[in-house]
Amino acid sequence: MTASSKNSEPAPLLRRAVDCVIIGGGPVGLLTAVLLGQAGLRVSVVERWATRYPLPRACTIDHEALRILQAAGLMQDHADLFEPSRGERGGYEFRNGEGELLQAIDWNRPAESGWANTNGFYQPDLEAALENLAASTPGVTVHRGWTFLSLADEHGHEGVSVRVSRTEQPDEIEHLRARWLIGADGANSAVRTQLGIEVGDSGFQADWLVVDYRPKVEENWSAFVTQYCDPAQPATAVNSGPGRRRFEFMRRADMAVDALNRADTAWRLMEPWGVTPDTAHLERHAVYTFHGRWARTWQKGNVFLAGDAAHLMPPFLGQGLCAGLRDARALSWRLAMAHQGLATPAVLDTYGPERSGHVREIIDEAVAAGRVICELDPVKAAARDAEMRKRSRDPLADTRQPPHPRLGEPSLTMTSTGSEGRLAPQGRVRSGRREGLFDDVVGQGWQLISRAGNPTECLGGADMSWFRQIGGVVADVSGRGSVEDLDGVYARWFDEHECQALLARPDFYVFAAGEHASIPDFVSQLRRTLQPDAGRHRRRHAPAPRHEVGNQ
Repeated sequence: MTASSKNSEPAPLLRRAVDCVIIGGGPVGLLTAVLLGQAGLRVSVVERWATRYPLPRACTIDHEALRILQAAGLMQDHADLFEPSRGERGGYEFRNGEGELLQAIDWNRPAESGWANTNGFYQPDLEAALENLAASTPGVTVHRGWTFLSLADEHGHEGVSVRVSRTEQPDEIEHLRARWLIGADGANSAVRTQLGIEVGDSGFQADWLVVDYRPKVEENWSAFVTQYCDPAQPATAVNSGPGRRRFEFMRRADMAVDALNRADTAWRLMEPWGVTPDTAHLERHAVYTFHGRWARTWQKGNVFLAGDAAHLMPPFLGQGLCAGLRDARALSWRLAMAHQGLATPAVLDTYGPERSGHVREIIDEAVAAGRVICELDPVKAAARDAEMRKRSRDPLADTRQPPHPRLGEPSLTMTSTGSEGRLAPQGRVRSGRREGLFDDVVGQGWQLISRAGNPTECLGGADMSWFRQIGGVVADVSGRGSVEDLDGVYARWFDEHECQALLARPDFYVFAAGEHASIPDFVSQLRRTLQPDAGRHRRRHAPAPRHEVGNQ
C-alpha cells in the first residue's frame, strides 16, 4: 500500500515490519526512502501532515545536490524544476545601502558535479516529484497523517520499535518495527529530543522576514543573489525558481515580530525595488529566526538523524537543504551495503562524524556571512564596506565559491594524495553511442577512474569480481579507452590533484587517489575496510586508511 500524493487521507499502516522507518516526509526523508527502496530495502515514511506544505521554503540548491537527485533518477524528467545561475544575471553580489557594488562572486563557472553551481527552485514542486518517485519505488510506503510518539531502540539485530498515532485521531495508535530508524523530522525533531541528543549553538540569531512573490512584469536583476548590506535595513534578493523571486528583510530592534510579519510591511519593504501589488503577486510572507546549530551526535544505536534534525544554518549560502540531501546520500549507501551484507555494520559509525565535520564548516561560513550582512552599526558597516572594496580589487576575488569542505573525521577513506574526502568530479563523456553525464552513461556507485589506462588490467580476477559485486564501475578516460572525456573535466581534475587514478564512493567523495599502479591497493584497502574479516588473509601491503571503520 502506498499513499497517493493526491490523496489527503492518511494511509493505513499495514506494513508493521520493515527494514527502515523514516520519521519526516520532507525532501530529505523522501529522498532517503527512494535511495533505500532502490537498493532493495522495505521503507516506511511517517509524516504527521496529511498533505504536503503548499508554499515555498528552501529555494536554492547546488550542483552536488543535483547530482544526488540525478542518482535517484529524478533529474531525467525534472531538470526543468531548477533555474541555473548563469550569464550576466548570475553570480552573487554584496552591495551597500547606496547600492554600490562591494564584491561580486562568480558562481557561474563549471562545478565539479556537472550541474550549475547554484540553482533556484520551488520546493513544493520538488517535494511532489520526490513523493511521486517514492510512490513508484518498490518497497517504499509514505504514510501521511501519522505522528511519531516514541521509540525503543533494542540495539544489535533486534532493531527499533516505534509508536505512532493518527494526527487527527491521537487515540488510534500503531506499532512499527524496523532494523533502523531515521529522524528526518526537522529542526524541532521529536526523535532527537527523545534520544536526549544535545545541540551545539554558534550564538548567531536573527529574525528575518521572508517574502515570496511571482513577478507580473519582467524584472532586471544584476545577480542571481544580492545581499544588501545596509545598516538601515539589511536585505537579500534571490531568484527562487522559474518565474519566482524572494526578498528577505532583517528585523530591526524597533520593530516587533508581529508588525514585521504583515503583508503591508512586506509591500512597503519591497517598494524601493519596484515590487508593488501592481507588478507582483504576493505568494507568502513569514518570519524565521536564523540560527547556526548542530546535533552533538547523529547516531544512537540503530537510530540516525538527518537534515534539519541534525543541523541548522543561516540561509546566506543557500546550503541548508543541500546539506540534508548530502545526509540522505551518505546514510543510504551505508545502510544499503550493510543490509545487503556487502559491508560490516561498522561502516554506519562513520556517518555522523563525516557529515558533522563537513557541515560544521559550512555552518561556520554561513554564520560568518550572516554577521557581515546583519551589521546594524553605521560606523562598523562603513569599515566593513571599505574592507570589502579592498578585497574586491583582488584579481582572484571573483572566483570564490561556496565552501567545499572535506569529510569530517574519522572518515571512510584511505590515506593517499590528500584529495581523499574531497568531492569527486562528474563530466560529460561518450561511451559507444551514448553521450551524457558520467553517472548516467557509465554508472554510479563505486567509481574507479584512470587517465593512464584500463583499471581492470591492474586488478586480479578476485578483486575485480568483488568490486563488481559491490556495484563498482570502471573507466579509462586516457583517450585510448572506451570512455571519452568530452570537456576535459577529468584531465583537469587529475592535473589539479597531481594523480592518475581515483576511487570515488557512492556519495561522490574520493576514497583514494594516486598513481595508476596504486589501483590494486585502492581496491584491496576498500575491501578490508568494508569487510575486515574477508580481507584477513589477503595482501597486507596496502596503505592504511586514515581511520579504520569501527575503531572509534
